[in-house]
Amino acid sequence: MKAHNEQSVIRAIKERAIALDDARDLKPLIDQISGARIVMLGESSHGTHEFYEWRRIISEWLIDKHGFNFIAVEGDWPPCWELNSFIRGKSEGNARSALRHFNRWPTWMWANVDMLRLVKAMLVRNANVSNKEQAGFYGLDVYSLFESVDAVLAQAEEIDPFLARRIRVRYACFDRFGRDERAYAKSLVEFPGGCEQQVLENLQDLLKLRLDGIKGHGEALFNAQQNARIIANAEGYYRAMIHGNEDSWNVRDRHMIDTLRLLLEHFGPRSKAIVWAHNTHVGDYRATDMARDGRINIGGLAREAWGQDRVALVGFGTYTGEVVASHAWDGPIETMLIPPGKPGSYEAFFHEAARSLGKDSFFLTNLGGATARSGALSETFGHRAIGVVYNPAYERFGNYVPTSLARRYDAFMYFDQTKGLEPLIQDFESKEIPESWPSGQ
Repeated sequence: MKAHNEQSVIRAIKERAIALDDARDLKPLIDQISGARIVMLGESSHGTHEFYEWRRIISEWLIDKHGFNFIAVEGDWPPCWELNSFIRGKSEGNARSALRHFNRWPTWMWANVDMLRLVKAMLVRNANVSNKEQAGFYGLDVYSLFESVDAVLAQAEEIDPFLARRIRVRYACFDRFGRDERAYAKSLVEFPGGCEQQVLENLQDLLKLRLDGIKGHGEALFNAQQNARIIANAEGYYRAMIHGNEDSWNVRDRHMIDTLRLLLEHFGPRSKAIVWAHNTHVGDYRATDMARDGRINIGGLAREAWGQDRVALVGFGTYTGEVVASHAWDGPIETMLIPPGKPGSYEAFFHEAARSLGKDSFFLTNLGGATARSGALSETFGHRAIGVVYNPAYERFGNYVPTSLARRYDAFMYFDQTKGLEPLIQDFESKEIPESWPSGQ
């Protein structure tokens, strides 16, 4: 039985709401989160303009004024590495061409107009500071099996041609699958061994090399080692999906938190990170039904690893509007209408507070404090999660995650009505297997 009724939740939102009209209004939020080592900025969908716009504004403030070193996103490492090279002035082209490296479905997640603004801003900033002060951009995800094979081979040739030959022979195990992750995953049913031994041997060989021992190739080796980890973990991800011996969601989030840890180590003991990912990855899993189902995520794992006072989790949500998504995995990009939030959900409560306050956009801070954690916002209600695969007509039957808001996030950004992203790329390559919970997040 809930200790607080719905009206007390709405009152708590109204009492804490800080209007968001322009970037200057963010100061209370920045004051709260800027002291953390890791700031995670969520989203309740992968296709909403306002989420990307305000994550960009917050990130630029944290980088420019508070010394944050990089942005790490729920995206593949190889295209993010290419983008990182571009914004650091190490590759030719322009911002639009740099984003065309994101050519795997769903392309709109990172190849969109809002990302174009971020890339241009980071390029200008990095051009006016020292190499040590430049901000980076990296991918945390695990899907890029064959792209990472290409990257390892290219970097290994540059570092050690003899080692590259051994690596190439082992990775040839994947050749018969025609760069199709689904074909490889299906083969594991009949041949469970797959290429597991080969990818682990390659990873071990690369990890034996020391960054400081490869003169002039430190960044190349760091890139090669990370891509080798991705290949090993991607192989394990597809193995988990086929055999069910471990939840593939957990394989993916463990890889993401390990990648974040490696990036922080790479930048040094005083480094600070910004993470962009879906609320289902950012919001503490222990404040939802994920823990009951045996699932973890990077938000909760980061709090456990670095301490709650060193990690700031910021959720994002909306009541209605537009979203870019697709009705099927690998399907066409569509701009869909988001129905009004489900009655009795946090979205519905935020909407009622917005109507009462006459504010379309606002945010809540200090949700992790003792008062909030024992108050109305600690109660568990449904909280919407929209994936890249989405059907608005059926969302109330599967798109709401039971959530204790004050335990899941440290702060929350709310936009009553939102617009869809503007994609840059309409075509894509699609070989990966979709994530299964919730749809494509």
